[in-house]
Amino acid sequence: MSNAAPSQPAAPATPEERYRVFRERRDLAAVQPQGPLALVNTQWVDAEQTIWGVPGRWAPAPEGGLLVTATAADGITVDGELVDGTVRVRGKDDAAPSTIVFDDHTTGFVIAGDEGAYALRVWDAQSEGIQNFGGIDAFDYDPAWVVTGTFREIEGGTTLGFEHLKDDGKTRDEVVPGEIRFTHDGVEYDIAAFKSGRALQLVFADATNGDSTYSVGRFLFLAPNPDGSITLDFNTAILPPCAFSYNFNCPLPPKQNRFPFAIEAGEKNVLAKDGSLLH
Repeated sequence: MSNAAPSQPAAPATPEERYRVFRERRDLAAVQPQGPLALVNTQWVDAEQTIWGVPGRWAPAPEGGLLVTATAADGITVDGELVDGTVRVRGKDDAAPSTIVFDDHTTGFVIAGDEGAYALRVWDAQSEGIQNFGGIDAFDYDPAWVVTGTFREIEGGTTLGFEHLKDDGKTRDEVVPGEIRFTHDGVEYDIAAFKSGRALQLVFADATNGDSTYSVGRFLFLAPNPDGSITLDFNTAILPPCAFSYNFNCPLPPKQNRFPFAIEAGEKNVLAKDGSLLH
């Protein structure tokens, strides 16, 4: 009997192979129980009310988050406990946000908005979007769209107002940690990416939007290199969550991130099983 450890699959060796794995993981992420296709409702709660698709009565909690009132027969569990009465549901802005389970395929959590507002997000692992999902259409890998730019950190960062799809022109300030510049066809572009966890998030539009790609724009996640450069691999440009569900409210590209040329790299659209646009 051999005692040799089982061999591990080799890591993708080429950019094309890494891109193939990236594409497979993106398709898989889309259909997770709380992936973007599972979101079936985002409902803001400013007074006691019912919420479409789930039981209970919901109201703002004075200390933040929401209150849910239900009977044991409603079958709602919050943080693993069956609700029979009124329970506070902590929001994602809390150090220990609550988890909500409605049934074996429907879950939820509470998100925070501006000026103390809270909303319930409802996720259905058997949503119509998941059932009809055919895949994320994307361009083939193209090394020409791996672009090197420069990054200059701004001490303390600066802020820039980003408009969101459903905010009727109102902007939300996001922290921009530094200046990013790159050149395309001899023209220099100075763009803004805001902080997203440990990464930078570029929200951009280009000449493909509304033609071969999603009309609102796309996202690209970046990280500065130690030498002051930054790599913009547009092959890894992804669709925003609102391309999967109308219940998301996505940031829109600011003026300096709206490119006049076509970036034929990255994701295009979300497709149904018959090859049509999913929505």
